[in-house]
Amino acid sequence: MDTDLDTLVTALYVMTDDLLRAHPERVPARPKGSFAPRTSDAELLTLAVMQALLGYPSERHWLRYAHRYLRPLFPGLPLQPGYNKRLRKLGHTMAWLIGQLARQTSVATDDVWVVDSTPVECARSRETVKRSDLAGWAEYGYCASHSRYFWGLRLHLVCTVHGLPIAWALTGAKADERQVLTALLESTEGLHQHQHDAIHLLLADKNYYGKTFEAELDENRFGLLRKARKGEKPRPGGEFFKPLRQIVESVFDTFKGQLDLEDHHGKTPAGVATRITQRILALTAVIWHNDRAGAPVLRSLTAYDH
Repeated sequence: MDTDLDTLVTALYVMTDDLLRAHPERVPARPKGSFAPRTSDAELLTLAVMQALLGYPSERHWLRYAHRYLRPLFPGLPLQPGYNKRLRKLGHTMAWLIGQLARQTSVATDDVWVVDSTPVECARSRETVKRSDLAGWAEYGYCASHSRYFWGLRLHLVCTVHGLPIAWALTGAKADERQVLTALLESTEGLHQHQHDAIHLLLADKNYYGKTFEAELDENRFGLLRKARKGEKPRPGGEFFKPLRQIVESVFDTFKGQLDLEDHHGKTPAGVATRITQRILALTAVIWHNDRAGAPVLRSLTAYDH
């Protein structure tokens, strides 16, 4: 199997179409007697992945490109309003598809996971903040990595050392990372099955601390490896921490540098959530395809971004 965009798109469409036919309850219900859309849900999800990989944050610009160059592959392309509405309705379907693709990779059973969060800025000017539909969810927070304040959300991610997303959440910028991680491990579909098989090791930064927090993780068969905080005794495994911690920073760099995470153009809660899920689906699809093709680096997007 080749690692190029055409092969990825074909394989993803076939797999998505098969999964949605086998699980019709995963797609939005349509009124009885309504016309079937000219572009199927599987085609729309495939288009969404292509949009993220080819670097088109603007749906208007993306559809202009698609109408010009992709008509032979997608003859029933919708216009921008229809594409926008249908993609928002498919948000839960995208999240479910991410899990389905991830489970089919050889690295899904890895017992070492990396945990962290990254800012998702949503506005800068005071006037935009005051008028934004995201107010109440988005908020001011501090990014220690860049020593700056921002207004927006945080993407919390649990992934394997190969960068395969296992669980994620979008929260306000001030959300407690420990509480979010606990909720993710308890609520994400399929994670409870891992807890009874073997102990999973979580690599995290200094913000994931606390005796009660670590006791809860230990109770659920999760070990925590993090750097010691100021005043703490040296923690076991500290010599392995630094190189492994760079993994999650590299994953976030892929999201921001190649998948335009910070250039999401979302203006409503549903819009932002769908666009972030779209990018996570794109990364998962690449890892899934590279794994099937036997590529040496599973998280490499180089073959698909042009």
